[in-house]
Amino acid sequence: MRRSFHWLIALCWLAGSLSCPAATGRVIKVLPHFLDLEGRVALSPSLFERDSYQAILRLNPDRRSGIRYAIQWKTKGAVWEPLTVRIELRGVAQGKLPKQLILETSVERSPWYGRWTYLTLKGSQYTDFGEVTAWRATLWEGTRLLSEQKSFLW
Repeated sequence: MRRSFHWLIALCWLAGSLSCPAATGRVIKVLPHFLDLEGRVALSPSLFERDSYQAILRLNPDRRSGIRYAIQWKTKGAVWEPLTVRIELRGVAQGKLPKQLILETSVERSPWYGRWTYLTLKGSQYTDFGEVTAWRATLWEGTRLLSEQKSFLW
Protein backbone atom coordinates (compact mmCIF):
# COMPACT_ATOMS: atom_id res chain seq x y z
CA MET A 1 0.00 0.00 0.00
CA ARG A 2 2.80 2.35 0.93
CA ARG A 3 4.67 1.58 -2.28
CA SER A 4 1.62 2.36 -4.47
CA PHE A 5 1.18 5.65 -2.57
CA HIS A 6 4.78 6.61 -3.43
CA TRP A 7 4.17 5.75 -7.07
CA LEU A 8 1.02 7.87 -7.05
CA ILE A 9 2.94 10.84 -5.63
CA ALA A 10 5.71 10.40 -8.21
CA LEU A 11 3.15 10.18 -11.01
CA CYS A 12 1.37 13.35 -9.83
CA TRP A 13 4.70 15.17 -9.58
CA LEU A 14 5.60 14.19 -13.17
CA ALA A 15 2.15 15.14 -14.47
CA GLY A 16 2.40 18.54 -12.79
CA SER A 17 5.81 19.20 -14.29
CA LEU A 18 4.61 18.72 -17.86
CA SER A 19 3.94 22.03 -19.52
CA CYS A 20 0.63 22.86 -21.08
CA PRO A 21 1.01 23.31 -24.86
CA ALA A 22 0.59 26.84 -26.13
CA ALA A 23 -1.84 27.74 -28.85
CA THR A 24 -0.81 27.38 -32.44
CA GLY A 25 -2.52 29.22 -35.21
CA ARG A 26 -2.18 30.16 -38.81
CA VAL A 27 -3.45 32.60 -41.36
CA ILE A 28 -4.87 30.43 -44.11
CA LYS A 29 -5.96 32.90 -46.77
CA VAL A 30 -6.13 36.67 -47.37
CA LEU A 31 -8.47 38.07 -50.03
CA PRO A 32 -8.31 41.81 -50.78
CA HIS A 33 -11.55 43.09 -52.35
CA PHE A 34 -12.33 46.59 -53.56
CA LEU A 35 -15.61 48.13 -52.44
CA ASP A 36 -17.77 50.01 -54.91
CA LEU A 37 -19.49 53.32 -54.11
CA GLU A 38 -22.31 51.42 -52.38
CA GLY A 39 -19.94 49.30 -50.27
CA ARG A 40 -20.37 46.07 -52.26
CA VAL A 41 -17.66 43.65 -53.41
CA ALA A 42 -19.91 41.96 -55.98
CA LEU A 43 -23.29 42.45 -57.63
CA SER A 44 -24.44 38.88 -56.93
CA PRO A 45 -23.26 36.00 -54.70
CA SER A 46 -21.54 34.18 -57.56
CA LEU A 47 -17.75 33.84 -57.23
CA PHE A 48 -17.35 34.32 -60.97
CA GLU A 49 -19.40 37.52 -60.76
CA ARG A 50 -17.33 38.72 -57.81
CA ASP A 51 -14.06 38.19 -59.66
CA SER A 52 -15.29 39.94 -62.81
CA TYR A 53 -16.67 42.86 -60.77
CA GLN A 54 -13.35 43.14 -58.92
CA ALA A 55 -11.57 43.36 -62.28
CA ILE A 56 -13.87 46.25 -63.26
CA LEU A 57 -13.18 48.03 -59.95
CA ARG A 58 -9.44 47.48 -60.33
CA LEU A 59 -9.50 49.22 -63.72
CA ASN A 60 -11.78 52.09 -62.56
CA PRO A 61 -10.47 53.71 -59.36
CA ASP A 62 -13.20 56.38 -59.53
CA ARG A 63 -15.82 53.66 -58.86
CA ARG A 64 -14.12 52.51 -55.60
CA SER A 65 -14.95 53.62 -52.06
CA GLY A 66 -12.54 51.38 -50.15
CA ILE A 67 -10.87 48.02 -49.81
CA ARG A 68 -11.82 45.09 -47.59
CA TYR A 69 -9.46 42.32 -46.52
CA ALA A 70 -11.10 38.96 -45.84
CA ILE A 71 -8.71 36.96 -43.64
CA GLN A 72 -9.27 33.26 -42.97
CA TRP A 73 -7.50 31.95 -39.87
CA LYS A 74 -7.63 29.13 -37.33
CA THR A 75 -6.11 28.20 -33.98
CA LYS A 76 -5.45 24.94 -32.14
CA GLY A 77 -4.69 24.36 -28.49
CA ALA A 78 -5.41 26.40 -25.40
CA VAL A 79 -5.58 30.17 -25.84
CA TRP A 80 -4.50 32.06 -22.72
CA GLU A 81 -4.47 35.65 -23.99
CA PRO A 82 -6.79 37.61 -26.31
CA LEU A 83 -6.47 36.86 -30.02
CA THR A 84 -5.97 39.69 -32.51
CA VAL A 85 -6.06 39.70 -36.30
CA ARG A 86 -4.02 42.54 -37.80
CA ILE A 87 -3.33 43.77 -41.30
CA GLU A 88 -0.46 46.13 -41.99
CA LEU A 89 -0.67 48.15 -45.20
CA ARG A 90 1.99 49.98 -47.19
CA GLY A 91 1.05 52.57 -49.76
CA VAL A 92 2.72 54.54 -52.50
CA ALA A 93 5.82 56.38 -51.29
CA GLN A 94 5.58 60.12 -50.86
CA GLY A 95 9.02 61.47 -50.17
CA LYS A 96 11.46 58.90 -48.83
CA LEU A 97 9.16 56.49 -46.95
CA PRO A 98 5.90 54.79 -48.00
CA LYS A 99 2.68 55.41 -46.12
CA GLN A 100 1.89 52.77 -43.51
CA LEU A 101 -1.35 51.88 -41.75
CA ILE A 102 -2.40 49.13 -39.34
CA LEU A 103 -5.95 47.77 -39.03
CA GLU A 104 -6.71 45.26 -36.28
CA THR A 105 -9.57 43.66 -34.41
CA SER A 106 -9.99 41.31 -31.45
CA VAL A 107 -11.39 37.89 -32.31
CA GLU A 108 -12.73 34.88 -30.46
CA ARG A 109 -11.24 31.42 -30.86
CA SER A 110 -13.15 28.99 -33.04
CA PRO A 111 -12.66 25.43 -31.79
CA TRP A 112 -13.28 23.42 -34.97
CA TYR A 113 -12.89 25.24 -38.25
CA GLY A 114 -11.18 28.33 -39.56
CA ARG A 115 -12.93 31.66 -39.24
CA TRP A 116 -13.18 34.69 -41.49
CA THR A 117 -12.43 38.18 -40.22
CA TYR A 118 -13.02 41.30 -42.31
CA LEU A 119 -10.94 44.45 -41.98
CA THR A 120 -12.03 47.45 -44.05
CA LEU A 121 -10.31 50.63 -45.15
CA LYS A 122 -12.91 53.02 -46.57
CA GLY A 123 -14.07 56.58 -46.85
CA SER A 124 -11.70 59.49 -46.30
CA GLN A 125 -9.12 57.19 -44.70
CA TYR A 126 -8.99 55.19 -47.95
CA THR A 127 -8.71 58.26 -50.19
CA ASP A 128 -6.00 59.81 -47.96
CA PHE A 129 -3.99 56.59 -47.92
CA GLY A 130 -4.05 56.04 -51.68
CA GLU A 131 -3.09 52.82 -53.46
CA VAL A 132 -2.04 49.86 -51.34
CA THR A 133 1.21 48.38 -52.69
CA ALA A 134 1.85 45.69 -50.05
CA TRP A 135 0.14 44.06 -47.06
CA ARG A 136 0.90 41.64 -44.23
CA ALA A 137 -1.82 39.80 -42.30
CA THR A 138 -0.91 38.47 -38.84
CA LEU A 139 -2.57 36.49 -36.05
CA TRP A 140 -1.49 37.35 -32.49
CA GLU A 141 -2.09 35.78 -29.09
CA GLY A 142 -1.43 38.69 -26.74
CA THR A 143 2.04 39.86 -27.78
CA ARG A 144 3.08 36.55 -29.37
CA LEU A 145 2.94 36.22 -33.16
CA LEU A 146 1.22 32.96 -34.14
CA SER A 147 1.19 33.29 -37.92
CA GLU A 148 1.54 35.69 -40.82
CA GLN A 149 0.90 35.89 -44.52
CA LYS A 150 2.45 38.56 -46.73
CA SER A 151 1.89 39.94 -50.18
CA PHE A 152 4.63 39.52 -52.75
CA LEU A 153 6.00 43.07 -52.32
CA TRP A 154 6.17 43.03 -48.50
